[in-house]
Amino acid sequence: MYLYPSIALNYIVKLKLKMMKNPAKLICMLMAFVSLVSCSSDGDQSTQETGKVVVRLTDAPFPYSMVAEANVTVFKIDARMVAEDGGEDAPGEGMDGASPYQVLMEEEMPLNLLQLSNGITAKLAETDVPAGSYDLVRVYVKGINIVLTDGTTYDLKVPSGAESGIKVFIKPHLVVTGGLTSDLLLDFDVSRSFVAKGNASSLDGILGFNCKPVIKGINNTFAGTLAGNVGAIQEDDSRLGLEGAEVDVYAADTLNTTTFTDADGNYMVMGLLEGTYDVDVTLDGYEPAFAEDVDIVAGNKTQLDFDLTPLPEEPNTGG
Repeated sequence: MYLYPSIALNYIVKLKLKMMKNPAKLICMLMAFVSLVSCSSDGDQSTQETGKVVVRLTDAPFPYSMVAEANVTVFKIDARMVAEDGGEDAPGEGMDGASPYQVLMEEEMPLNLLQLSNGITAKLAETDVPAGSYDLVRVYVKGINIVLTDGTTYDLKVPSGAESGIKVFIKPHLVVTGGLTSDLLLDFDVSRSFVAKGNASSLDGILGFNCKPVIKGINNTFAGTLAGNVGAIQEDDSRLGLEGAEVDVYAADTLNTTTFTDADGNYMVMGLLEGTYDVDVTLDGYEPAFAEDVDIVAGNKTQLDFDLTPLPEEPNTGG
């Protein structure tokens, strides 16, 4: 409740008139006035509650073995608050012309995206913001380049990446509660964001890259993790982890994300919304492997390992 100045002034004038007639009644009215102002003050305070937002960045691994670095400098992130009534005009400016965006970070942070995979993340921001619901972040980037293993560097540009930022919608919305911490994961899909021109099977065949960043904003409150190892049983019955196996995660027959195993055969997919998924694993020289109806639980890690079977050797038909 807010007591407007004009009303307060009239109220004081009436108090002065009554003071001469009935002092006891005046005391009661003063007490009521103080209580009214106190309620107004408490109400204003509650609307200014803040909670903490942590923003982390990860990457869906890059399939090209000829690429040494995928560099980008993030220099600002802001988040858009949704209007309390949830109306269609919520994303716009308020009646007073105030921006609905809250700045989460504003400092240059150079990153090699290829280092952010299989569970490794970079913390981009940790700051207090007004409590409420946020549906979108803008990621401002510059200094994007791809470095091949032979040292060849391709400088890339992102339309509006430095001016208006890359818009990333958060699904479900990130709800910030006063006094609590909310975790937002940004999944920068490098394999879809940087597409090689020419023939990507050899260094000489790569002529450059098309750049169109693909970033998913994930509310980690509703997300879980899938992790495991892809390997093969050897002739001596030992198990060998397989590097470079492609792990495809499907939701309702639609490809959700792709990752690749590391040198030890390990993989990890973060930010999967709670639900059921199908997982396919492929690697040249081995028979594909499948897993259906894999349950992902929010806040938990699901372990899923695969043992691949080598393909039969083709008969030698040479003379």
